[in-house]
Amino acid sequence: MSADLKTPDADVLAKFAAIVGRKGALTAPEDIAPYLEEWRGLYHGRSPMVLRPTSVSEVSAILKLAHEERIAIVPQGGNTGLVGGQIPFETGNEIVLSLDRMKKIRNVDADGNSLTAEAGVTLQTAQNAAEEADRLFPLSLGSQGSCQIGGNIATNAGGIHVLRYGSMRDLVLGIEAVFPGGEVWNGLKSLRKDNTGYDLKSLLIGSEGTLGMITAATLKLFARPAEVSTVLVGCSSLDAVAELFNRAFETAGPLLSAFEIIPRTLLEFVLTHAPQFRDPLREAQFCYVLFEVTSPVPEGLAERVTMAILESALEKGIVSDATIAASEAQAREFWLMRESMSEVQKYEGGSIKHDISVPVSAIPAFIEEANEIVQKLIPGARPVPFGHYGDGNIHYNVSQPVGMDKAAFLARWDEVADAVHAIVLRYGGSISAEHGIGRMKAKALKGVKAPIELELMRRIKSAFDPHGILNPGKLLDYPC
Repeated sequence: MSADLKTPDADVLAKFAAIVGRKGALTAPEDIAPYLEEWRGLYHGRSPMVLRPTSVSEVSAILKLAHEERIAIVPQGGNTGLVGGQIPFETGNEIVLSLDRMKKIRNVDADGNSLTAEAGVTLQTAQNAAEEADRLFPLSLGSQGSCQIGGNIATNAGGIHVLRYGSMRDLVLGIEAVFPGGEVWNGLKSLRKDNTGYDLKSLLIGSEGTLGMITAATLKLFARPAEVSTVLVGCSSLDAVAELFNRAFETAGPLLSAFEIIPRTLLEFVLTHAPQFRDPLREAQFCYVLFEVTSPVPEGLAERVTMAILESALEKGIVSDATIAASEAQAREFWLMRESMSEVQKYEGGSIKHDISVPVSAIPAFIEEANEIVQKLIPGARPVPFGHYGDGNIHYNVSQPVGMDKAAFLARWDEVADAVHAIVLRYGGSISAEHGIGRMKAKALKGVKAPIELELMRRIKSAFDPHGILNPGKLLDYPC
């Protein structure tokens, strides 16, 4: 823990508890346990207290007290993060601040295409509120039933529709936040254009709870598509996937809303451990692509564009086989199968995970090089690169060799990650495309950011949070 921070004593803990009341302060081990471990079990933290405020004024009072007493605060959303940014360290000196009780939809403006939600609103709830107004909030994640808007913003969440709608940074119009010292910033504007100086909301988006506590946001809504055509195809090589993407992008343009790659090995994991799904094509393929075309008008345009893509791809031998979802139910089944791919990997033993991005044109070469180096490091390891091919974001995960000791495999994590990241950087890519830095990649960040970038980030951190009370040890690798 930083020398400037202190361990909260009983008197300080009582002051925090008084701010939120009996229901808002958790101290019993069985009550706070769900807040101290992330869902994959990689990080297990300790904390004397979990605070659950219900209002901006309570958040303000909490951060004011923490700032005055030099107490570390760990902001937490739905606890679905994948890099440990939401989990306190094992020292037991940090207080978890969860906004899961701040879950009001404050406003839906269908005519203005915006929605204002508190930070504790789940992504699914925000999607449903938009749908009730005949609008679309396009962020789509496998964890949408439990992840929260505040956490989505703090980590700049991506998901399957970045290709069409952008990441969370592109979907936020305004933010309400509380800063160390208790200052409240009401920036809940719904403007598309506001050229009045520094864009403070963009600093908070992706800051992983290190600069301020996001308490609410105004989000961008879109017209709901009148038609959706969902297709699953088989390809014989990564080069064929690249050709298919180019044809789909050129043919569909902005109508192409998703383009996901799935290796055969990972599909076999799904078929083995999630038996409700069946092999989607008649014969096994080298890899699969799940893509989606939408249309704003109900005139068969999505289907015509899809058929144009497939006919051209089949004629040129780019696609080996394909099936178009015949109903909304079948389309949902395709996407549920895709969303299950993170979950099923755990049944195959240890998994070393990378959330990287490279230029789309470099994806085939990157995967081939990464597969080769992984096999040299750990013979028999099973790479399962999958994900958002259309925006360059590949989840390059590696499952352990069959029969290898799990702990021995996971002990090689840093070695494998360093090798994979070296290839990523050679292609001008990023070691974190959508999951963030958190605890997992805080040290690695030093090797991929120029010294001036890190220095500027530290200056920004110091300006917002001079005593370093917010999420210390995360993102910028402050000593903790």
